[in-house]
Amino acid sequence: MDKKPQAKAEATKEKQRELQREQDRKEPHGKQGGDKSPPQTAAREQPSELPDQHLRKPGLEAEMELKPKFYAPDYRGSGKLKGMVALITGGDSGIGRAVAVLYAREGADVAIVYLASHQDAEETKRHVEKEGRQCLLIPGDVKDPQFCRDAVEKTVAEFDRIDILVNNAAFQEHAHSLEDITDERLDETFKTNIYGYFYMARAALPHLKQGACIINTGSVVGLRGSEKLLDYSATKGAIHAFTMSLASSLIDKGIRVNAIAPGPVWTPLNPADQSSEEIVEFGKDTVFKRPAQPEELSPAYVFLASPVCSSYITGVVFPITGTVGS
Repeated sequence: MDKKPQAKAEATKEKQRELQREQDRKEPHGKQGGDKSPPQTAAREQPSELPDQHLRKPGLEAEMELKPKFYAPDYRGSGKLKGMVALITGGDSGIGRAVAVLYAREGADVAIVYLASHQDAEETKRHVEKEGRQCLLIPGDVKDPQFCRDAVEKTVAEFDRIDILVNNAAFQEHAHSLEDITDERLDETFKTNIYGYFYMARAALPHLKQGACIINTGSVVGLRGSEKLLDYSATKGAIHAFTMSLASSLIDKGIRVNAIAPGPVWTPLNPADQSSEEIVEFGKDTVFKRPAQPEELSPAYVFLASPVCSSYITGVVFPITGTVGS
């Protein structure tokens, strides 16, 4: 395994943890709450009470007291992605892991790009292989354009092709004031969240053929902003604009580009961002009174990836926000 990308990834992990510690020192205390019981509409009951746990960045799913539900046991594959190859950034945990599992269940081999959470990545690989497909793990930092090129080349060398690129890696650290956002933090957020998407799409494009697609993970905060996620929201809005622009640019090549804009989702990203006092209220401002589980979003990524489902859809930002009307 190449040590240079891993060393860069470890350095990025430590930088992100220092940004987290800096914000933790500024935190106010206290929490808000509601008393309405959450409705249940899923095939199986989803948790509504969250543990008061705060994770060190970048957040390890294996360390979460309440493990995100990603397996989607009621979802039955039907060969929608048979013979295809997907490259997923941030695929080691959270939404990325759930997408990887369903892509494998639908017949795709999967390459997982991740920063440094090796334990989580190995667990994702185990589940992909359990579905009968191959999984390639590629650790490194998407802020590095050379790493993105290398990741694409490794995927092509292993599987001979790329049909689906899912840009999903993200850095998030909240702030209570614009003045809290240092130049270093701004740089980390933008280079991870939007530069990384550009770099991966640019690297993958020469290998994408007619019928291929790109799916970007946006966010509800890219649709309507967030007072505590100023830099993160700006990058998500940029991702939405990038999605629509790239869709127009690539349609003549027969390549579709879409985005999914999730609302609150229970992944390591959030307990690694919010304090233990705040995280227990996460998602309670939605009509469901809880965050989504990753398995509730992953079928949408299958839908947008499959040419038998969405061949006439491009340039769409699909909101799955847990709210009425957006």
